[in-house]
Amino acid sequence: MVSISYAVSDSEILLKFKSSLTNHTALKSWKNNSKPICDGKRTKWIGVVCQEGSIFGLKLDNMGLSGTIDANALIALSNLRTLSLMNNNFNGSFPKFNKLTGLRSISLSYNRFSGYIPGNAFQGMVRLNKLYLSKNRFTGPIPASVATLPKLWDLKLDGNRFSGKIPDFKQKELYVVDLSNNQLEGPIPSSLRNMNPDMFAGNKGVCGAPLKPCESTLVDTNDIIAPYLKKMISTWVTLMPIVVGVFLLLAIVAFIIIIQRKKQQPTLTVKASSNPKTEAGLKVEDGASAASSPKLTFLRDEDDRDKFDLPDLLKASAEILGSGCFGASYKTALPNGTAMVVKRYKHMNRVAKEDFQEHMRRIERLNHSNVLTIVAYHYRKEEKLIVCDFAQNCSLAVHLHAPQTLGQTGLDWPTRLKIVKGVAKGLAYLHKELPSLIAPHGHLKSSNVLLNENFEPLLTDYALIPIVNPRSAHEFMVAYKSPEYVQHGIVTKKTDVWGLGILILEIMTRKLPSNFLPKGQGSGEEDIVTWVKSKLANDERETLLTNLEVFDREMGAIGVGDGKMMRQLLKIGLSCCEDDVEKRLDLKEAVGRIEGLKLRNISSDGDFYSAIASDGEENGDAP
Repeated sequence: MVSISYAVSDSEILLKFKSSLTNHTALKSWKNNSKPICDGKRTKWIGVVCQEGSIFGLKLDNMGLSGTIDANALIALSNLRTLSLMNNNFNGSFPKFNKLTGLRSISLSYNRFSGYIPGNAFQGMVRLNKLYLSKNRFTGPIPASVATLPKLWDLKLDGNRFSGKIPDFKQKELYVVDLSNNQLEGPIPSSLRNMNPDMFAGNKGVCGAPLKPCESTLVDTNDIIAPYLKKMISTWVTLMPIVVGVFLLLAIVAFIIIIQRKKQQPTLTVKASSNPKTEAGLKVEDGASAASSPKLTFLRDEDDRDKFDLPDLLKASAEILGSGCFGASYKTALPNGTAMVVKRYKHMNRVAKEDFQEHMRRIERLNHSNVLTIVAYHYRKEEKLIVCDFAQNCSLAVHLHAPQTLGQTGLDWPTRLKIVKGVAKGLAYLHKELPSLIAPHGHLKSSNVLLNENFEPLLTDYALIPIVNPRSAHEFMVAYKSPEYVQHGIVTKKTDVWGLGILILEIMTRKLPSNFLPKGQGSGEEDIVTWVKSKLANDERETLLTNLEVFDREMGAIGVGDGKMMRQLLKIGLSCCEDDVEKRLDLKEAVGRIEGLKLRNISSDGDFYSAIASDGEENGDAP
């Protein structure tokens, strides 16, 4: 007898998964029909994330779901990479996810799961890099298989009832391990001793660096060691020449291999030009021709954009736009004359290619008038290339601190207000579209705000935290200059708000934030928040003199009533910069206040000083 099998459709798979859930009214769009669930990147099925015509993820947060999570029903979704069911009403034991070996992200925080998680619960999940189980009721030891996941870099187990000792994590680069508010005990393993102390808070029995030392009984072991010490020394003296010889041989072989690989691999280099302008030629070194060089990966299909690839960029001369903490940027031109920017990132985390591609897929859907669109990228282990459109008016930093290099005067007040509003809208959009990132921008500063031909701001260098080397991120990124990180070693959802506040103060005063300067520069100089507060504290009524000392006078003529608005914007900036995160404005409120500022007509006499003075006399208010 011949048996006939039929392929199960994606809709049948999801409907079977849905049938294991209760209270699933939020999934009413999940209905069986003959049409594919994913039409490219679009779908009408709520909570389904599509990628290249297949189901890439399920994001079912905040839906009031309960019942059983039927992980077996999802096995047939071969391209499923992310599963998020946070803030629902699930309870019972931990689901059996280890058959979903392709998953890279599991988020089950803020449910009521309970009980013991088997030690092998994550065995075989070699691609898993993010695991969120916060605020549940799990008990027993931390499963041993978590500590051996090769690609894990973000782990949150806080707010449970895990007990026993903390396992020794084997991962080379762990970015976050939050074990706070459990019932753990014993010494912190050496692999976690560089973590922030807050990651272990609320575990009364945990000790050792970075917490207080563990109590120990000192034992004199001389009597035990003495009989063997002489023999050990004799053995090492005999073996040492052999060990050194083998080590030198391996070092020579490794050096030869590295040299050969560098000859074979195409790398982008900069060649100085005799042109008076600072230019560079991007070329492929010996070992690969431009025609055979690696290809760009494009993030979106745009019918109105001429097709190009990496060789087209390599053949053109490139003007060096600048060199930042993560790499240099170059302006180059396509054969049709279109200007593009290529940015080389050299401090990217050494993530696997597929993990980097997954992160770029999260970014490719971004589409906002105040967020610079990434057109394409090229992945190499040593460095990454990001290609984007050229912004006509350079960066905000240049216009604030070196406008003379552009042959221009300083930005006027209406333009500065327009820029602040655009930055706030772009930042709010990033927070809406990238909710899984703690700080969706993370590196907001004036040099990362570009200006187009209409002086509309474009945010760039956003969403870098997951892919930048932790050491470089902590040294250079704005998020790690915030009070909450400096004082407590944490980054929060309001960290980007602090960056927005600092930027507002910089725009209004044209004072460069000293805490963003490289080490050794600006040390001992008063930070911008303290400086602004000190100027405003000279007089309880914020006198005319005080206001003029604070504001950048290059803003020029302002409208009647705009002096009050300028002080209001300064006050919003300070409220965004509160050291106490609880007192700091949240992003929604900050954006709302900024949007509420409306420009007036420019004063007839065009005098910055008299406009400020008349505003102060008319309104008699403090910022």
